[in-house]
Amino acid sequence: MIGLDSQARIWLCTEPTDMRKSFRGLSALVRNQLNHDPLSGQYFVFINRRKTQMKMLYFSRTGYCLWAKRLERGQFQVRPSASGQRALTLADLQLLIDGIEVEKSRQFKRFSAA
Repeated sequence: MIGLDSQARIWLCTEPTDMRKSFRGLSALVRNQLNHDPLSGQYFVFINRRKTQMKMLYFSRTGYCLWAKRLERGQFQVRPSASGQRALTLADLQLLIDGIEVEKSRQFKRFSAA
C-alpha cells in the first residue's frame, strides 16, 4: 500500500467515473461534483462503472499524484450513496483495495489521549 497519513481525509466518489480522465479531469470532478478543493491534500478515490478500475488523486507539496489499480478478476465493492460521495478511513480504503467487504462491523470505543 502507498504511504498514507492515518489522519488523512479520504473521499470515495460513489458515482461511476470515466477512467480515461487524468489529473485535470479528475481534479475538475473533485471541484464540481464532490464540492471539495483538489489542492487541499485530501485523497479522492474514483471507480469505473464496471467496478474493475480504481484511481486515487491527491495533491502533495510538489504537485498532483495519481494512483491506479485494475483488477484482473472480481470487482470493487462500492455501494451508491445519496450524496454521491462517502468518507473513508484508512482501514476502509485498505479493505476496498484488497477486495474485502465487511457486511456488518462494530467498532468499540477506545481510549484516546486527544
